[in-house]
Amino acid sequence: MTLMEQATALPARQTLPAEERHAAELAFLAAHDDGPRPPRWALTPRAVVTFICGSGGESLHLPKPHETLPARLAIAPKFVGERALVERCVVTLAGERGLLLVGEPGTAKSMLSELLAAAVSGTSALTVQGTAGTTEDAFRYGWNYALLLAQGPTPQALVASPVLTAMRGGQVARIEEITRCLPEVQDALVSILSDRRLSVPELAGTPDALVPAVPGFSVIATANLRDRGVSEMSAALKRRFNFETVHPIADADAETALVRGQATAAVQRAGAAFGVDDAVLDALVTVFRDLRSGRSAEGWDVERPGTVMSTAEAVQVAASLGLAAAYLPAGDLLDLVPGHLLGVVRKDDPADHGRLLGYWDGPVRRRAEDGSALWRRLWDLRENLR
Repeated sequence: MTLMEQATALPARQTLPAEERHAAELAFLAAHDDGPRPPRWALTPRAVVTFICGSGGESLHLPKPHETLPARLAIAPKFVGERALVERCVVTLAGERGLLLVGEPGTAKSMLSELLAAAVSGTSALTVQGTAGTTEDAFRYGWNYALLLAQGPTPQALVASPVLTAMRGGQVARIEEITRCLPEVQDALVSILSDRRLSVPELAGTPDALVPAVPGFSVIATANLRDRGVSEMSAALKRRFNFETVHPIADADAETALVRGQATAAVQRAGAAFGVDDAVLDALVTVFRDLRSGRSAEGWDVERPGTVMSTAEAVQVAASLGLAAAYLPAGDLLDLVPGHLLGVVRKDDPADHGRLLGYWDGPVRRRAEDGSALWRRLWDLRENLR
């Protein structure tokens, strides 16, 4: 195959939104559960929970034959976390109340938000990315200035924000990193979430001067608990949201499986097979969990770095190891682990370098002394951290 043929055969997009990535499951669940559902929901609340948490390895059966859908299908889990958390999130959205997912960086808040929006509304695209430069227009509306100059303020010249579009369609709007927006910008949501309508003063005297929220409209926002450059939410805005904390994955085996699965997918998108040994992957996840929690699996105290040692970071390191094994094979893959860990740890506080060395002098050394060949090799690589 020529380079031109290879380029033509590549997918057109690096990633697909959840509603396209899991289109077959969403269509199956819509046909499988025809029970009561809130206004304009694509799935029943029970089916939304099944879509996110999976069917427990069991195949679901359609109540009646369907022309284009399989008669039975097992729904894969997509979020590793408490089912009760997902159920509370679904109930919040069914009540048309704002949902705020909070937690440390890398705990899959954005992924959960995307999955919820895709299952409830059929689209996760109505999204605002919060930054220090985000303005009220991102939550309300803007103007097509060419039409504004030619026609004046008309409905045709108005450019709806994702939030306004969701209000009109009875859909879920997503706001990522809401606390990165300035407080005065955040507070533009207060009246939207309380009054469930948005006024457009420029269109006063016309039927379009007031946009009511259609039943089904709600907002999912995310916020990091431990991060820099964030703005405190006002008490008025907090009252408009139900807060749900997304915790790091508690089970080590579940986290390892998640890291393996996502790293494998990342390496495959790069055109290679994932070739990281299970023992190396287990050790990598163990290091992340020890440093994240401040205590090793054996109960030894560990000084936590200021950097959040998240599962998402572990996935990136595992994917990097997989790409190195596929495209730059040379020697023992374990030799690369200290360097990648150092790259993660030194992002914020220079003192975290010393904390990583302290971890090597503690749990890594003690495991090596207990006779583990893998940890002995990691201990021998301590000089690679300097």
